[in-house]
Amino acid sequence: MSNLEDLYREVILDHYRSPRNRGELASPPAIRVEGFNPLCGDEIVVYLDVQDGVLVDIKLTGHGCSISQSSSSLMSAAVKGKSVEKVRETIATFKQLMTVHQASLDEASAAEPLDLRALGELAALQGVVKFPVRIKCATLAWNTLSQGLDELE
Repeated sequence: MSNLEDLYREVILDHYRSPRNRGELASPPAIRVEGFNPLCGDEIVVYLDVQDGVLVDIKLTGHGCSISQSSSSLMSAAVKGKSVEKVRETIATFKQLMTVHQASLDEASAAEPLDLRALGELAALQGVVKFPVRIKCATLAWNTLSQGLDELE
């Protein structure tokens, strides 16, 4: 398991050091949504360009810890170019990953297990659940993205 944890750590550090989709989108057509975690000071601004039910482009600005910044980068790479419906499914799956207790990671549970391979690089953040105080860091961008999608309705 150590090699897998090392790989996950490298993925997180890579996205922190070289974040994907950084910058701003012109408004309009972009939706601009701000997220803030008052517990640690993490801030994010998510810009969305949605056309015909597809998240055509996403850009991010802000600052925070390595977990919040790498999670936002991983998120943007995972959802860009997907249908809004698929983006919402990805958000739900990621939030499920963040709410899984460590015991259920180690044991077979009655709930349908997550397919970590289907999550791709997002699975790198699974270790965050071991540190409950950091879950808010990992989910900040995801909650902000969800708010932005809600503005479409």
